[in-house]
Amino acid sequence: MSEPNERRLLTPEEYLAAQNSPEFKDLKRRFRAFAFPMTFAFFAWYLLYVLLSTYAPDLMATEVFGNVNLGLLLGLAQFVTTFLITHLYVAHANKRTDPIADEMRERLEHHDYRPAGSGSAEGATRV
Repeated sequence: MSEPNERRLLTPEEYLAAQNSPEFKDLKRRFRAFAFPMTFAFFAWYLLYVLLSTYAPDLMATEVFGNVNLGLLLGLAQFVTTFLITHLYVAHANKRTDPIADEMRERLEHHDYRPAGSGSAEGATRV
């Protein structure tokens, strides 16, 4: 058994095997299924706010109550939306992507992606 400071580094072949694995492809698919639509939706929402501020100032100046107008409420809603998206992403990651990533990390640390026929002594060691 090697000392804790002498762990074998992963080889490029092991990284490629992990990258080409069905688990990694599923991990990428799950991440992209959340990230791309959410990024597009938030960008569209932000762009709408900017366009309304630029081209519909009278609408944005509409008083809702007291000195609070629609533009101020929509601006504050941008912050609320940011926190909501963060919460949704954390929940999504905890449920749909982190378990796969944790399993893959464990497999990489145990060199389970080692190509067939390679010995356990191959590769560089960390000193």
